[in-house]
Order: sequence, then C-alpha cells, then structure tokens
Amino acid sequence: MARILVVDDDFALRQALGAVLHRNGYEVEQAENGAEALQKSLGGLFDAAVVDYQMAPSDGLEFLSQLRDIQPRCLRLLMSGVLDLPVVMHAINHGDVSRVVQKPFRLDAIVGALEELIAARSRREDLGRSAGDRTLQNQRRQLDECLSGNLLTLALQPIVASGDGALRGYEGLLRSSHPELNSAARVIAAAEANDAIDRLADRVARCALQRLAALPAHLTLFLNMHPAELRDEASVRRRFEALLPHAHRIVLEITERSHILRMTGWQSTIDFLTRSGFRIAVDDVGAGYNSLSVLAELRPAFIKVDMSITRNIDREERRQRVFELLSRFARATQTQLIAEGIETQAEAASVMALGADLLQGFLYGRPLIAEAGFA
Repeated sequence: MARILVVDDDFALRQALGAVLHRNGYEVEQAENGAEALQKSLGGLFDAAVVDYQMAPSDGLEFLSQLRDIQPRCLRLLMSGVLDLPVVMHAINHGDVSRVVQKPFRLDAIVGALEELIAARSRREDLGRSAGDRTLQNQRRQLDECLSGNLLTLALQPIVASGDGALRGYEGLLRSSHPELNSAARVIAAAEANDAIDRLADRVARCALQRLAALPAHLTLFLNMHPAELRDEASVRRRFEALLPHAHRIVLEITERSHILRMTGWQSTIDFLTRSGFRIAVDDVGAGYNSLSVLAELRPAFIKVDMSITRNIDREERRQRVFELLSRFARATQTQLIAEGIETQAEAASVMALGADLLQGFLYGRPLIAEAGFA
C-alpha cells in the first residue's frame, strides 16, 4: 500500500483529500505545516507528498526541497491557487516538484495525478533494473574471461630492509590485461558484485604459487587477502593447501580499512593460517578507522603504515609523531614495521630514524610483471 503525506493548513481540504485517498487504497498521513511534515518525513518513508504552496510560516516549496534531500524517491506534488510561475518552474527544473495541480480542482484529479506519477516511477525503476541486470550480466561475462583465461597475474614490488637496503621480499599486486576489467579495483569490484571473491582468491593463490616457484627461496611474498575470504575457513583451507609448503615465505595482508572484527568466522580462519605458518600483516594502517582494535585482535607479525602517513613525513612533524607512536607499539609487541609509499631519500631517512624495519615504494622499484630482474 502506497503511503501519501498530505500537507495543507486548510483543515477541511486536508481531511477531504485524505478521505478520498484512503478510499482509493492509499495509506495517508496528514500535516498542518512544513515543520510538522518534516518531522513525519524524518520518521518514515512516503511514496508521495501532496503539499499546498501557500502555508505559514514557510511555503510548500521549502518543505518539498527538504523532502527531496531526505527522501529522493518520494514523489512531490504541489497544490496552488496562485502560481508564481518563475519560482515554480525553477522548482520543477531543479527537481523539487514532480507535478503542479492548480486550485480549485476535483479531488479525484489528485488521485489521478498520483496514479500517473507512481506508474511512471515504476516504469523508470523497471527500466533501471533491466539496465542494471544487463550491466551485471556483461560484468559477469568479463569476470569469467578474467578468471578462466590467462589475464590475471601478480606484479611484484620490492620490500627492502631499513639501513642496508637489502631485498627481503616482494608484495604481489593484482594486475589484469582484460580490455574492460583492466585494473585490480575493477576486477575486485566485479568479483564483489557477482559473489565471486572465492573464485578470484583461487586465481590469486595459483598466481602466487607460480611467483614463489620463480623467486629465490630466501625471499618473502606478501599477498593481499580480501576480508570476505576470512568468513569461510573451509574455503581458505582448500585454497591454501598447495601453498602450505611455502607458508613460511608468505605474509597475508589484511587491510585496516576492512571491518573484519564484525564478521563471523574470522578468528578461526586466522588461527588456522597462523598455525599453518603463514604470517599476518595489517595493511593501510593510518588510512582507516579501525587501527587499534584490528592490531589488538589480529596480533600481526607486520604493520604496514599507509602512504597517507609517510608522504612528506620528513617535512611534517605530525606525521612523524604518528609514525613514532606506531613504531613504539611495534617494538612493544615484537612486530615489524613497514613504511609504504616511500618515494624520496628524505622520506626514507625519516622513517628509518623513526624506527621502520622495512621500506616499500617507488624509490626501491615499481611493481613489475616480467620476471627479469627479480632477485
């Protein structure tokens, strides 16, 4: 049943219109003025609002403009006996008003106008859903091409030791050569939209196995893990079975921006991974809002400080203080601190002085796909 909000300071008209709408199958709420109508619209959703133009202390257009922001889907019908055409035209063009009905009018004219507006909205929404379905089908086809073909790989970016700059490992970064899903963000978004995170994670695990076979045995591979993977321990066990012999060489990065602590099952999955010899890194620390709770619960072996903290850290004291606090936490918990996004010697010198154990960034190398040059 569609819900209609009727707003008019004329009690008799408001009651009569409410009765007609009720007889035609609508659920009706009434308000005497814009302030009362605003309170009602904040308390519940309406399919349409029928509002008088001339009301005290503010006119109906002011309320309809507010309603548009509060409930964008709500249809907005304006009733008026005296039309200020420039004002009303602006309201229509701006989207505050869906239709204007001029007084005097037959009560059934309002019913007819509402039926037309609701039917037109249903047609628009049906078209939107149809277009959305086609888009999703096309995206699913592109994702299948990525996952079944040889279009995904891991680019490797060096991670070096503080001080002597010795190579300690690489972060494996997802890359795609698909003509449409041509970035990691697009591939991941498509997998999320199509409930295919596990399929994508399986593909990444196979890419990781190939990279590990080509890299010297003393180097560590850092892999990003989608938070949704942590919900299903059984899938993780199956996926990582082939990687178990290399567990001591693998660090699994879980972004600090995620909300894993709200998920069910994450703890048992993390326990399995750490018992199997995989190490955990909390990634993007400083870019989100969950740092302290995630660090406390996950007890990671590595903390990766986001480039939003390390960028220009040599020139900005507040960034230095944040990094210093993280460094003290890392030392107290026997966790290694990785400074991400290092691009200049000055940034490198600053984070090393503040206690970084490892460094990563363009200063030490961009992500590469070709195996030539990996050492």
